[in-house]
Amino acid sequence: MVDYISVAEARQMDGLRMVLTPGLPAPWTVSIKNIFEVKNLEYTPVLQEIGGENRDLIEWTAQATAPVAIWNDEPPRCTWIEQLYLAERLAPNPPLIPEDSDDRKLMFGFCNELMGENGLIWNRRLRMVDVLRVKPKYAPDGAGIGEYLAAKYHYDSSQAEEANQRCVKILGDLAAQLGRQKAAGSKFLIGDSLSALDLYWAGTVSCFNPLAEDVCPMPPMLRTLYEDVSPEMEVAVTPELLAHRDFIYKSYLTLPMDH
Repeated sequence: MVDYISVAEARQMDGLRMVLTPGLPAPWTVSIKNIFEVKNLEYTPVLQEIGGENRDLIEWTAQATAPVAIWNDEPPRCTWIEQLYLAERLAPNPPLIPEDSDDRKLMFGFCNELMGENGLIWNRRLRMVDVLRVKPKYAPDGAGIGEYLAAKYHYDSSQAEEANQRCVKILGDLAAQLGRQKAAGSKFLIGDSLSALDLYWAGTVSCFNPLAEDVCPMPPMLRTLYEDVSPEMEVAVTPELLAHRDFIYKSYLTLPMDH
């Protein structure tokens, strides 16, 4: 079990602290934990109150979501790219940003497609909101979660199908990149070594095809929601992409709920 401290306690500390969503394989949270694990960076986990007011967190970081990385008295880092650069600075080895400029540009482009606003996870959340609002099996609890996520991700019902197609396109582009890499003899999504993109993919695919319950337990409704994908999404998450997720976990990571 992870021992979390409160935001108030964390603010009195130095060192590396991480505000995390407890008990859930939330894709942004799992992804940055993957980065820090590979870097062997030790941090103090700080509790985000899921669905709560998070007043102390807002006062500290000017927002209420997780993950957030804080190093000593430096400004809180709330976005994936700030957190990645912090990890690279604190633990340069192994490097997760390619030295080659072409590979680096390609990696950051794909990382933004996965992690950024209007990217893969963002649009998956929009699609989940739509599912929560229209499918009776998620009521009554699902309706409240749907309203919370709708406000957070600027949901509009007209966006639902567009969000679905956006996810399918990004997944297709990533599958094509993996195919090119395999043809070139590489085991990785970029270049010839592990990069942040491999770790971000391992952390984000759970909201389309989660790991089995015995290795990644989660609330039953959340698992049902994660598995409730459109036929197009199901096809887009190819066996090759899933096999790459499994390879990264087997080779480099502990399971998402173990750290």
